[in-house]
Amino acid sequence: MTEIKPQRYKDERPAEYFDQFHAAARRGVGWTYMFVRILITLPTLLLWRVRAIGLDNVPKSGPLLLAPNHLSQMDHFFTAVYLRRKIRFMAKSQIFGPPVITYVFKHGGVFPVRRGHKDEEAFRTAFTLLEQEEMLLIYAEGGRSRTGQLGEPKAGIGRLALESGAPVVPVAIYGSASVRRWKRFTFPQVTVQYGEPIRFPIERDVGRKRQLEVAREIFNRVREMYAGLEARQPSHQLNDA
Repeated sequence: MTEIKPQRYKDERPAEYFDQFHAAARRGVGWTYMFVRILITLPTLLLWRVRAIGLDNVPKSGPLLLAPNHLSQMDHFFTAVYLRRKIRFMAKSQIFGPPVITYVFKHGGVFPVRRGHKDEEAFRTAFTLLEQEEMLLIYAEGGRSRTGQLGEPKAGIGRLALESGAPVVPVAIYGSASVRRWKRFTFPQVTVQYGEPIRFPIERDVGRKRQLEVAREIFNRVREMYAGLEARQPSHQLNDA
């Protein structure tokens, strides 16, 4: 397996630096979103032969949370490629900085969560987007798994689900753990399964324990779908993963 560089968990830049990205995200997305989508869609489909299961489970309108597992930097493209709706992304703050990619994020609807800090501004942006009836992707594990296996859910997805009342679609992405082998010209087939929406009655000011309970309920559904996808794979593909 390709070695993954260790993550930097604390972003030392001041919170004020990220205000511009939150403001831009709350205004909406520009032409950059569609440009990147057009640019990435064809190679995504051709190289990784992405197939989708359960597309009808994704509501075509209204506020929505997508909660996928996260094994690859391509997961947001795999999740979005067959969906007509625009997806808004919460991403770790460390990837904001390089000029070109930061421009794409700022004008493409991506907003940061400041790693290593209690970032209430990220949640304010998330709730604002849900109030605007946007579709928001937040990785249930809080970040990319470094082991090639599913990790543990974080409280964030539970908080958003409870305080917003927005339905949550659990998403299982299978095959993306090997995407980082592209330098070896290895392109695994990727399958994305969208589960039935889960709805929770609105609960405000709940503690972390309750948030984690809901996060685990959501992610347990992701685990079930992931295990089902894994069980369908030919043995030679499992050995290559």
